[in-house]
Amino acid sequence: MDTISPTSLLCRLDAIPDGGATAIESVAALDNESVIVDRRGDAVRAWLNVCPHAGRRLDYAPGMFLLKDELLICAVHGASFNRNDGICVAGPCRGEHLRALAVELRDGEVWLVPCDRP
Repeated sequence: MDTISPTSLLCRLDAIPDGGATAIESVAALDNESVIVDRRGDAVRAWLNVCPHAGRRLDYAPGMFLLKDELLICAVHGASFNRNDGICVAGPCRGEHLRALAVELRDGEVWLVPCDRP
């Protein structure tokens, strides 16, 4: 997973509801993993779609997430993650983090970028 191409397009920004999140499936640059993309206006964050508690996806249906205020909630065991930094603030994996991915917005598109890129 350290070989992420700087040309890994995830999706268009307008494919993510403002204030919402979606899943991008089978991201080739990440060995076909699912990625959560969270949007607030032009601010976008991304994490692997894997709960650190049990290694399961967080969505309750493909691409559908439980969101409440500033929290992203795992549909399986209720772990609640801060949408700003991915830290678990309640539930069975409290104190653990979602695995963050570096993304950038270019011309209305969300791109996955290498972690070591400035």
